[in-house]
Amino acid sequence: MEKIKVGIIGTGFIGPTHIEAIRRIGFVEVVALAETNQEQAERKAADLGIPKAYGDYREILRDSEIQVVHNCTPNHVHFAINKEIILAGKHVISEKPLAMNSEESTELLTLAQQQGVVHGVNFNYRQHASVQNLRAKIANGDLGKVNLVHGSYLQDWLLYETDFNWRLAPEVGGKSRAVSDIGSHWCDTVQFVTGKKIVEVFADLATVIPVRKKAIGSVATFSTQSTEDVEYEDISINTEDYASVLVRFEDGSRGVFTVSQVSAGRKNRLSFEINGSKSSVYWNQEEPEKLWMGHRDKPNEILLADPALFSPEAKSAIHHPGGHNEGWPDALKNMMFNVYTFIREGKDPLQDKPNFATFEDGHTSMAITDAILESHEQQKWVKVHANKEALV
Repeated sequence: MEKIKVGIIGTGFIGPTHIEAIRRIGFVEVVALAETNQEQAERKAADLGIPKAYGDYREILRDSEIQVVHNCTPNHVHFAINKEIILAGKHVISEKPLAMNSEESTELLTLAQQQGVVHGVNFNYRQHASVQNLRAKIANGDLGKVNLVHGSYLQDWLLYETDFNWRLAPEVGGKSRAVSDIGSHWCDTVQFVTGKKIVEVFADLATVIPVRKKAIGSVATFSTQSTEDVEYEDISINTEDYASVLVRFEDGSRGVFTVSQVSAGRKNRLSFEINGSKSSVYWNQEEPEKLWMGHRDKPNEILLADPALFSPEAKSAIHHPGGHNEGWPDALKNMMFNVYTFIREGKDPLQDKPNFATFEDGHTSMAITDAILESHEQQKWVKVHANKEALV
């Protein structure tokens, strides 16, 4: 069978991780990439072993060989590029956030449904094997009634005043930073696991470092590059480094989460605990093979990721025997495998239920972020308005 042909727009941190995950699938081939100019595109294509290099992303959209396009660009151009991909009649996988606000995400969801293209959003944490297994356990009633959901997503890559990145600029990253960037992953993961939607929020946001020093030059995201002998300019920061958000779910259950990009020692720590009427569970993305299970009337347990111990519904998400730990790149590969299997099998995105995050999930995420921003500004509970008229 001929391989599905793919184009990648944007090759910063996330673009190459998409490429690596795609190459692990076997029946998909990355044939082109696009960057901001031809010279950079050719250099990246040579580094990554990709045959076609375009200095304008619209050339990818005009390439008749390409069936699927990945949007791995900065946040502020997600909406416009996603819209052009859809109008070109190509399937689309977008990085999050899907757009800059829920009005834009509504338009993208509506358009994708009208055009009948497969649409995915890279919420890959739901694709961790233990998360898939936990979802099945909750659906099967192993925890009883879910009462409380709480946790955090903590990072330290913006701990110092000299840490700077395009995500700090609202005109590029959006009005929200920590919530949109990492809080969106937390919300998507717990909604996926519990099967319950967040419908109301009460938020407190803070800019811990109100003025940062931006290097006059270029420093890559997550770089360990020395800052000695670097010249800086002071930049006022208006997006949040931290947020704590009370949440209410559609069935009346409660929760709370904290996000921070200034927590020393925490590299990429998405974690959550779910307290049910029978037992509790805790999962931490930095140790993804472990699922803590808490009980009142018997010893607590640590369930290690092992296909022999997984629910039947979750076994497709784990690929190696117990003790062969699978992590973040494997969750991303699971995401890509599910999207491309859906495409290869010719499924209808309007009729067939996908096993990956779609533009509908991306729109829900945008609606939650909008509600969090409004809640912080008004200091009150705000309902999440995700049920907009987006269906055709």
